[in-house]
Amino acid sequence: MIVAAALAAAQPKAPVKPKAPPSQGATAQQDKEIEAAIKAKLAKSKIRKDGFTVRVQGGIAYWEGTTNVVQHKGSATRMAKTAGAKAVINHIKVSDAAKQQAASNLEQGRRRAQVKRSEPRTQQ
Repeated sequence: MIVAAALAAAQPKAPVKPKAPPSQGATAQQDKEIEAAIKAKLAKSKIRKDGFTVRVQGGIAYWEGTTNVVQHKGSATRMAKTAGAKAVINHIKVSDAAKQQAASNLEQGRRRAQVKRSEPRTQQ
């Protein structure tokens, strides 16, 4: 038994290959899948009329374009995240007219539909 242990210890061991570190970014195939998912969501969305372009590289979605609706910029970011993008770089520009309209809406206060009521309306 001691002889067997000595022989086993004397055997040369196969060199251990170091494992490759896990990739930090997504593969090209994963990028294509994420981009296809984003484009499918975009095709079904109201924001498709803005003509945004999107590309995915390393799992990061890059948006380009302009819009006349402030909320469409945020919608594009959420769309990419829900489609599987690890991060979103949003270069969508909001038009000056849209910025002015948003500022005007803030000055006017909430619209009637946005005001929450604690009591039901009375009939007149």
